[in-house]
This record gives sequence, structure tokens and C-alpha cells, in this order.
Amino acid sequence: MTDSVSSATIAVLGCGWLGLPLARALVAAGYAVCGSTTSPDKLSTLAAAGIQPTLLRLTPELSADDPALTALLRGAKTLVLNVPPRASSGIPYLDLLRPLAAAVQQYGVRQVLFVSSTGVYPDINQPQTEAAALATADAASPLLQAEYLFMQLPGIRTTVVRMAGLIGPGRAPGRFLAGRQAVAQGSAPVNLIHLTDCVGALLSILQQQLWDYTLNASAAQHPLRREFYPAAARSLGLEPPTFLPEEAGGKTIDSTQLRQLTGYSFQHDDLLAALPFC
Repeated sequence: MTDSVSSATIAVLGCGWLGLPLARALVAAGYAVCGSTTSPDKLSTLAAAGIQPTLLRLTPELSADDPALTALLRGAKTLVLNVPPRASSGIPYLDLLRPLAAAVQQYGVRQVLFVSSTGVYPDINQPQTEAAALATADAASPLLQAEYLFMQLPGIRTTVVRMAGLIGPGRAPGRFLAGRQAVAQGSAPVNLIHLTDCVGALLSILQQQLWDYTLNASAAQHPLRREFYPAAARSLGLEPPTFLPEEAGGKTIDSTQLRQLTGYSFQHDDLLAALPFC
């Protein structure tokens, strides 16, 4: 890593389950890191990890001059945006992000790494590459619109990483369907990614300065739901789910482009073998 890169400040908006481990990895790699949380109790946790902490909650009324946004973004060349949409908030996702987009331009941020989701892809029985959402996804998809919002900002280079379902410590997949009966889509492939590989893939993109891409991030193996989730439940001592006999399948997330571009070697491509690490 060159001195110019190691001295660059990266702002991580959303230091939660994924954002905090990523921010810690960035600090360990020599970056100066600012990070935000919505919880006052976590400010000391961020500070203890060497992260400059900021208390920030996105709202539609937030001004680009808000002191919290200023503290997070001033001096940062790169923003990692890791705030997923939450239906429970009742606030349109784009309304939350527009003030942030204005602040990104105001404070001279040059790059945005947008952590998105493979939920943008249609649930059809075929491999889904990065171009599939552009061709077939509902144009009203809030997440897809949010990707476009940052990809189209003048003078900003944005890379979007669409994460498969997140698993790891605190998100054991054995709990997802445990005890449920007659679950549909038993023959659908599982699309998941472990926290270790989420951090590894994002860190690789940031270190290599890979901008202006849209990339899928998923484990390479895709066991069937009827095979994976009962095994995952039993690994936790929980009642395994049962599935309907129908054979309807679902999408398979193809992460070839990310692997080829970054050269990152996934640690948990075998999802069944990853269960003890969740």
C-alpha cells in the first residue's frame, strides 16, 4: 500500500453487523476511518477500535450541512454506504439517501462503495449476472433506484456490491427456517455469503481502487434449500424445517465477475462447511 493510499480517509456510514468489522479491517490495513452509528452506546466501541465515531441517523430532513454529516464526510475521499432499506421505518429509502448524496458532492468525496443486495434480481430459475437487474428488475425497486442515485452523481465514481444473504456470527442460517413446516421452493438454490467474505471482498475493492463497477458477492456453492436449511437447523440443535414436494426453483447468484476482478479468494464457498463459523 502506498503512503497516499494508507493516509486516505474512508468514511463508513453504518457501523453495524457488517460495517464495524469492515471498519476494523480498514484500520488494520492502515487507513484513517470515520464511522457512523445510530446508537450512542456504540460510540465508545468505535473509538476503542481506532475509528473516529459519529452519531448519525439519516432522515429526509437532514441538511447537507448537518454537523454529523460534516464530521463523517469532511476530509474523506471514499464513502462506504452500508445502510439497507428498512420497510419498518415507513420512510422511502430514496428520501433518506438524497441528503447524503448532496453532502457527498458538497464535501468532495470522490468514490462511493455502495453495499446493495441481490434482492434486486427477479426470482426466476436461472443464473443472475450483474446485468440482469438492469434488464428485468422492477424500475420502482427502491434499492435499484438508490444504486442509480449514486452511480449518476457528477464527478463521483461509484461501485455497487450486491450482497447475497448475510450469514456469520449473530446470523446463523439454522435459525432462518427452523421449525417451519411445508416451506415452499425447496428446490431453489441457496444464495448466501459469510461475513468474513463480505469484509474480504469489500476490502479488496477498496485497496485496489476498483471503481465504476456493479458486482455480485455470493458463495460459489448453491445447495438446495431442502438440503441446506435442515442441516443448518440441526447444527444448532433446532427442529429442522420441512418443504413442500414441489420442484419450483429460484435464482442463482453468479459472482464470477467480482472474483475475476479482485482476485479475492473466498473463505466460505462451501456453505455447509461454513455452518460452524456462524
